[in-house]
Amino acid sequence: MAGKVPEGRMTAAARGDVVVFLIGMRINKLRALRSWLPVFTAMPRMLKELSKDPSSGLLGFRVQLGGLRDISVVQYWESKEKLFAYASAADKEHRPAWAAYNRKARNGSAAVGIWHETYAVPAGRHESIYANMPPHGLGSAHGTEPVGSRGERAAERMASGRTEA
Repeated sequence: MAGKVPEGRMTAAARGDVVVFLIGMRINKLRALRSWLPVFTAMPRMLKELSKDPSSGLLGFRVQLGGLRDISVVQYWESKEKLFAYASAADKEHRPAWAAYNRKARNGSAAVGIWHETYAVPAGRHESIYANMPPHGLGSAHGTEPVGSRGERAAERMASGRTEA
């Protein structure tokens, strides 16, 4: 169900630090279905698990397709500590999926590649604007507010997010 699209200019209501985690896979050998299908199906299981647990720290995500071979997920996290805790938790979906991938990779299977990047962005080092858009990206994860509350220009919005000691 599509909600009403906010009119005007909005910005993300993120306060403090922002953690962005990018993760993806690339299918290197399309015909090697048995090699890449487990990797392909692992991420939806993890996202479902995380979405059911508000204390996990996952604030939001967006799946992006990059053609036939590339799939990535942009994730927004409450903290890098919660991201790392999930990644290392023995009783969660990530650890067995990672172990299975590593076993196949060590055995010389290059049918699928994976990558990730983690960004811990300090307060005052991120800004956003959404014009006539439903909540998207950082705004979807943290909520939105009118641009004027944080500044009309990007430089003003970045300065408004700083926490000076």
